[in-house]
Amino acid sequence: MKIRPLYDRVVVKRIEETQEQTLGGIIIPDTAKEKPQEGEVVAVGKGKRLEDGKVVTLDVQVGDRVLFGKYSGSEIKIDGEEYVIMREDEILGVLNGAGRKAKA
Repeated sequence: MKIRPLYDRVVVKRIEETQEQTLGGIIIPDTAKEKPQEGEVVAVGKGKRLEDGKVVTLDVQVGDRVLFGKYSGSEIKIDGEEYVIMREDEILGVLNGAGRKAKA
């Protein structure tokens, strides 16, 4: 990863679903699919700076699988890969036991 987010920002890579066909056998083209609202955290900032100057570390860590809103963050492209960069408070929740560590 060639990006280091600042403060309370998080870089998330969307997790694409592999199913391209409905139960009835209809194939859904990529252009008709909604973008997934689930992703894996690939980079985190140092933390949120409070008014008194203290830095509070983030709750999410690299490797966490998270849920976020449909219109959350800003989409960026780095080395041909698409990522979403957002503030930690735009993350709706962390999926427990679903991260890269759980698969290992």
